Amino acid sequence: MEPTDPSAGLSLAEEEARHRSALARVGALLYGKGLIVGADGNLSVRMSDGTILLTPTGAMKGFLEPHHMAHVDADGVPLDDGPRASSELGIHLVAYRERPEMNAVVHAHPPHAVALSIAEIDQTLPVIPEIVVTIGGVPTTPYATPGTEELGESIREIVRCSDTLIMKNHGAVTLGTNLMDAFKKLDMIEHTARILWLAHTVRGGIDPLPAEAVEKLLATRRNLGIQTTNTLENRCGLGPPPASSG
Repeated sequence: MEPTDPSAGLSLAEEEARHRSALARVGALLYGKGLIVGADGNLSVRMSDGTILLTPTGAMKGFLEPHHMAHVDADGVPLDDGPRASSELGIHLVAYRERPEMNAVVHAHPPHAVALSIAEIDQTLPVIPEIVVTIGGVPTTPYATPGTEELGESIREIVRCSDTLIMKNHGAVTLGTNLMDAFKKLDMIEHTARILWLAHTVRGGIDPLPAEAVEKLLATRRNLGIQTTNTLENRCGLGPPPASSG
């Protein structure tokens, strides 16, 4: 959807045009899938020159055009007289500073994932094999006031070791090597949250996969050479590993 490699042969102006179009398209996807409503959410892409293109404050992200995007430097300082960046710019700045290998951030309000955070249902438990193998789980960060500096700070520790997180009572943040990667992870966590929601509705609780099954799934990552961030491997938000029975 957008160039992710500075050596792709595009000029900086061409790269910017591609990213602006991609932000508008993914904003429409988020709105169409019910992952944002109204003026919810914000998306950004870090360009090859280190500057950031970001959705504007107060805008309905499902109806943006490429020229609507804000453009800031790595410290969040505007680079032109265009639209003002989202009031939650701090989320994006913290994510990029803590994860220099990532080039896109999506913040949305997926209803099932947020509802589980409100109900204090643990989304780090290993339940769905595809999630165990890819991202591991979805940690929840403490509640912080939207639109303030504390919001960015509230995710700093978790974002260092997880590509996905839920801000309690608020929304999700996903990081990607490009915008489609970040969108894909958001799509995955909301789909998983819906499954967990249904399981809790039917049964009133769920049982995580046994440790042996989890280890076999993680072994497939190693066998396939998958080296993406995985919260079950790095124990992100999980505390120390259980003591060995042996």
